[in-house]
Amino acid sequence: MAERRERGKRRRGNPDGTMSLKEHLYELRHRLGMAMLIIAIGAIFGWIWFAVKLGPIPSLGDIMTGPYCQPDLAPYRVQFPGETGCRLLQTEPFESFMIRLQVGTAAGAVLLSPFWLYQFWAFITPGLYQKERKFARTFVSFAAILFAAGAVLAYWVVPQGLQVLISFGGDQFITALTGGKYVSFIITMLFIFGVSFELPLVVVMLNRAGVVSYELLAKWRRGLIMGLFVFAAIATPGTDPISMVALAVALTALFELATQLARVHDKRKAKLRAAEGWDALDDDEAAPFDYTPSDDDGHAPGEKSTASEPAKRVNYDDAT
Repeated sequence: MAERRERGKRRRGNPDGTMSLKEHLYELRHRLGMAMLIIAIGAIFGWIWFAVKLGPIPSLGDIMTGPYCQPDLAPYRVQFPGETGCRLLQTEPFESFMIRLQVGTAAGAVLLSPFWLYQFWAFITPGLYQKERKFARTFVSFAAILFAAGAVLAYWVVPQGLQVLISFGGDQFITALTGGKYVSFIITMLFIFGVSFELPLVVVMLNRAGVVSYELLAKWRRGLIMGLFVFAAIATPGTDPISMVALAVALTALFELATQLARVHDKRKAKLRAAEGWDALDDDEAAPFDYTPSDDDGHAPGEKSTASEPAKRVNYDDAT
């Protein structure tokens, strides 16, 4: 503890923010430990929430079994004698325990994600320029929103998908889903839809980086949309048409939105190039680059820096 306090004093008393490699490793260990502690607290909260309602919010167990317990699926579910509710089937001694632990940990990690993600952000942000910090904040914010939107859409289409899948058996089959396979199906759907909804963010980033242009996206629009439908057919478990069509249509709409954003960005970039005279240059004429060196925050000398703290640099001379 005394050594840790001494390291903290050295960092606070260092005006240029330099740190040795050893101090960086100590801080990384501290941040990882705090993140794991926060996730553990979230897991405890999710474990309790699994069986307890939080006021008007239903319990986590009721939320997970909600799609399976829809009234439209009642004719297809097996009903044991004397049973009045809607419950999943447990076929192994520790199945319900592992499901509760798995779902509770995942839900707690999602709810407390701003806190444990901040630990990683606090570790890397001092080494970023001010513009890079702003870009990273925007990227993370939109990524979280898109992932949540995808998960909500998945939760909405799961009952329709289950109804289609279960109805294939007709009168020759009865349905008594085991808890493990059902929860695995739900989590897989939420994850696939959430990750797939990051598509427009990836397209916009590639366009901003100059990798793809609006002309290229417009030229390959039909082929890319066809690829999105093929991806939706492969990615959705169960191969039910409801989930596949919902994911494909949503991805197509998001891709079109990203394409229009790329079009706006390319138009602005073309106007800027024309204003600076880039397109009018001869092959043997020097480009109008700005060779003025910038400071650690990406500002030219004389510009006001808005950085809250200096960037950390690894002093490898002190690493030994």
